[in-house]
Amino acid sequence: METGKYSKYLKSGAIWGFIVLELIFFTIAGEFLSLSDKAFMDADNMLLLFKQSAPIGIIAMGMTIIMVNGNIDLSVGAIYAICAIVLLDSMTWPMFATLGDGVIPVAWALALLVGVLLGALNGLIVWKTGVDAFIVTLGSMLGYRGLVFMYNGEQPTSHLNWTLVDFAEAQFLGLHTPTWFLLIATTAIWFLMNRTVHGRNAYAIGNNREAAVNAGIRVGPHIMINFMIIGFLSALSAVVFYSESGSVNPNDGELYELWVITAVVLGGTKLTGGAGSIVGTFGGVLAIQLLRKGLSHIGADTSTVNLVIGLILIAVLFLDRQLNIKGKEELKV
Repeated sequence: METGKYSKYLKSGAIWGFIVLELIFFTIAGEFLSLSDKAFMDADNMLLLFKQSAPIGIIAMGMTIIMVNGNIDLSVGAIYAICAIVLLDSMTWPMFATLGDGVIPVAWALALLVGVLLGALNGLIVWKTGVDAFIVTLGSMLGYRGLVFMYNGEQPTSHLNWTLVDFAEAQFLGLHTPTWFLLIATTAIWFLMNRTVHGRNAYAIGNNREAAVNAGIRVGPHIMINFMIIGFLSALSAVVFYSESGSVNPNDGELYELWVITAVVLGGTKLTGGAGSIVGTFGGVLAIQLLRKGLSHIGADTSTVNLVIGLILIAVLFLDRQLNIKGKEELKV
């Protein structure tokens, strides 16, 4: 029993220990290798890190629910791009010309609605066809990305609204607007997963879908709702980022699904479903952003960053597998 508790605490606390090691390593290494005079753990640098974590982090909260359910969503990057285009382009539509800055909430609502609808389509197909979510969302990833290119070809979609930019760049209590959206999304999904029947059902379905069905849980509608949630959060991520950026390229959001899945797995969520933590995912997001920022701080290029994160992900998956095997052997005894 004590060993089981030790394994549980090890898995839940490992990501935070890893973050501490990152901070120590890059602080020391930065003193010798950094081309910048600014310390790695400078307050402004850390606040910027939280802000830069928001686009991936917001989507990762939805991916945690999906993966706890025993599913996966590969279409989040394409949904992100589509919703960004809807946000920026809708502000230029003639029907909204008389609204002035009143077009901002309309554009936000349209982008979020598109995200929910695309997520609902994914969930409906998974529910009604019984096809694995990996296959369904792989297809929708390609299809949705095709829509992005069909909409505006190879050209970027741009529209800069300075009222929106001022809102996106604002700070409250020292934190940037994107950071607040990340914290709000994290808190809301944590509450959903830990304090509601829906959250408990997510763990039950991921742990044993057949038993969940026998217990009277409506698995199909439940899964569809979760895909709608991740669609909404993908759209929210796009809305938060492109409110400040004002320009979206057709390839924006590519590989986001891999970064998001990596963050969720690093945070302790099992690929097979039934176990996961929103707080752990938050830690996984910070750990990835620290790696990207830290390696850049000491002069590493993008390919080195990707290599290091890939190796760490493999190591985490191997460790998770060994802990699960050990846990099963203890249950047999």
